[in-house]
Amino acid sequence: MTSLTEENYLKAIYTLINAVDKKASTNEIAKKMETKASSVTDMLKRLNEKGLVDYEKYKTVQITEKGKQVAISIIRKHRLWEYFLVENLNFGWDEVHDIAEQLEHIESIELTNKLDEFLGFPKFDPHGDPIPNSKGVFPSRESKKLSDAKIDSEIVIIGVEDHSTNFLNFLSEMNIELGTELSIKTKHSFDNSILVVNSENQKITLSQKVANNLFIKIKHEN
Repeated sequence: MTSLTEENYLKAIYTLINAVDKKASTNEIAKKMETKASSVTDMLKRLNEKGLVDYEKYKTVQITEKGKQVAISIIRKHRLWEYFLVENLNFGWDEVHDIAEQLEHIESIELTNKLDEFLGFPKFDPHGDPIPNSKGVFPSRESKKLSDAKIDSEIVIIGVEDHSTNFLNFLSEMNIELGTELSIKTKHSFDNSILVVNSENQKITLSQKVANNLFIKIKHEN
């Protein structure tokens, strides 16, 4: 059995390890969990004793297969609940994270599987993140950052890296959501901002920070 706090740590560690740097240090975990490094060390020792992580002082943390299964289960439940809240209860994509954080700790595997079936086995959540299936397998999809797209490309927004309410609200103000089609007109060398045009021929300037947080699919590229 794992506690709610242990599950949150395992999810954070798994997410960090699967990020670009492929590692999870005590300080990185502390930053992600918004806590002190000393608290992280105490938790890592506990998770190590349970066989959920491999931890040695002054070394990066590795998650065991047992810990990985717990983390993926939590991620699956979180993303299914987010999908349910948006598609069935009309929550906004900026409103569901905190609620799903509570619902992801429901233990019933049967409930999770029935929820998945009820929703039609969705592959991606409202933020474009992949939802693992009952075997823990994540669906694959080619994507790139908006900041990496070429001028004159026609693209579709398929995901966001930043799930914060502020960022999602900003996108809503710009009339940008999953499925939004944009044409890239200009990249400004001064600040790396990007001028795009939407399907209604509205011009939108997006900063490099925003472009770095948007995942896209290329429809057409010159």
